[in-house]
Amino acid sequence: MTQGPIASVRRLAINAHLVADDDGLTLVDTGLALHAGAIRRAIAATGMPLRRVAITHAHPDHVGGLDRVVATHPGVEVLVSRRDAKLLRGDGSPEPGEPEDARIRGSLASVRSRPTRLLDDGDAVGSLQVVASPGHSPGHVSFFDGRDGTLYAGDALATLGGVTTAAKPAWPFPLMALLAWHRPTALTSVRRLRALGPARLAVGHGRTLERPTAALDRAIERVL
Repeated sequence: MTQGPIASVRRLAINAHLVADDDGLTLVDTGLALHAGAIRRAIAATGMPLRRVAITHAHPDHVGGLDRVVATHPGVEVLVSRRDAKLLRGDGSPEPGEPEDARIRGSLASVRSRPTRLLDDGDAVGSLQVVASPGHSPGHVSFFDGRDGTLYAGDALATLGGVTTAAKPAWPFPLMALLAWHRPTALTSVRRLRALGPARLAVGHGRTLERPTAALDRAIERVL
C-alpha cells in the first residue's frame, strides 16, 4: 500500500507531491517553473508514467510549473476546480453569492495550459477524493487518499514551524493567510478537513506530518 506521496519535490519551501496509483502517477500541484526539472527527474525515478496533474488552487506558486510539465508529458490530464479554473484564465472577478468582503489578493497565474476536466466536491481523481476547501482561494480543493489517510491540503494548511491555517496570519508563515481570499471560509474548510481524521498531512509549504490530529486541533484553537 502506498504510504503518503511516493515523492515530494521542494524548492523555496514550495512543494509538489507525486502520488502512486494503479495506472501511474498523480502530481498534486506543480510549484513554480523552477520546479519542473526536479519534477521530471522525480517522475523518471519512479519508473511510472504521469497520468494527471491535480491542482489544489490556481495561485502562481502552485501552477507556475504547469506549462513545462504539460510540455514534457503530452496527453497528461490537467484537473482544477470549476471555480479556480477562472483564476487560471487570469480572471479575478467575483461570482454571484460569494461573500461581499472576499477578494482576490496577490497576483494571478499566467499559464497557457487549460484544464481537461473541472473538479467538484466529491469527485474522484484516481484514488484521491476531491474535498472542497475554499478560503485561501475561492475554489481551493484538497485531495484525500482513503487508502492510507493522507490529506493533500495545498494552502488550506501549512506545516512551516508548526501547523497553521489560511484563516489567521501566524509566524513564521503569515503569507498564506495574508493572501487568503476569505479567512472565515478558510476556517470552515479547516474544520471540515480535520473531520476527515487524516493519518498524514501533506501540504504546499512545509514537511509532511504524520498523525496531525492534535496539531490540527491546536491550529483551529489559535484561530478561535
